[in-house]
Amino acid sequence: MAFGITRIELNAWKEAVARGEIAFLTHYWYDPRFPQCHTVTKVGCADLDKLKLWCTDSGLNPEYIHHRETFPHYDLIGSKQKEILLREQLWDHLQRFKLL
Repeated sequence: MAFGITRIELNAWKEAVARGEIAFLTHYWYDPRFPQCHTVTKVGCADLDKLKLWCTDSGLNPEYIHHRETFPHYDLIGSKQKEILLREQLWDHLQRFKLL
């Protein structure tokens, strides 16, 4: 479940993913397996080859892509999340979710 975003933001991400763009969506998140992490960034793209290449270029294992029927995505958490958000210059994600 996503917290801290609006339905408009979620729908914009879904539309970008469906168009085959690499799209980023950061939101608050809780998973007991990762108690130190409070946010996740979903990097989505309906073009799986494009998403796999993005993962490889980012030093990530494409085997961890979540193969959702309409919204395949890779979950970024922890230090890799911050590293990639900085690289992608997604300042609004970093500031809004206090990742700086």
